[in-house]
Amino acid sequence: MTQPYLVVLDVDSTLIENEVIELLAAKAGSWEQVAAITERAMRGELDFGQSLRERVATLAELPETLFAEVRREITVTRGVPALIAGIKAAGGYVGAVSGGFHEILDPLADHLQLDFWRANRLEVADGRLTGRVLGTIVDAAAKARTLIEWAETTHTPISQTVAIGDGANDLKMMEAAGLSIAFDAKPIVREKADVILDERDLSRVLTLLGL
Repeated sequence: MTQPYLVVLDVDSTLIENEVIELLAAKAGSWEQVAAITERAMRGELDFGQSLRERVATLAELPETLFAEVRREITVTRGVPALIAGIKAAGGYVGAVSGGFHEILDPLADHLQLDFWRANRLEVADGRLTGRVLGTIVDAAAKARTLIEWAETTHTPISQTVAIGDGANDLKMMEAAGLSIAFDAKPIVREKADVILDERDLSRVLTLLGL
């Protein structure tokens, strides 16, 4: 039997069909501005940390009650439950690491029964977003460190780790992994990935892994 895999997925536009920060920005009236910054960051034209701070700043004063509303707008990408079930049935683990936010990811990850997840946290004061991010930002380097940390935690050899992403912020994680999969990805990611998967169905990953 093959050694079990550790599969680590990006969240926005990979695990889910949405960009959470754009859903929040739509509530704040800053959608166009935020979508333009997101696009540039994903193409690798902007530093992720700086671009995230700029985008989050536009969310200041939004009530935290909007998190529940945004969660209801999330669509899980086709094939995700099958991928998770298949990896776990083969003795492996599935994690998600996001430049997005714990406030949205936590209940979703719990529902999907992910083994691990990590994201940024938005600062809230008196029931409203302050427009700031708490703690260290989950950027490209943090995503790579997270994959390595989870591999150590699960005693999974790096050769059995799989990173799946679509934007520039996923490149270091993909470089660190044993196998990198560009999922309906930006050109810069397609160029560097081991495998390109254009069909938006993550269950296809099981076939790639021989499961």
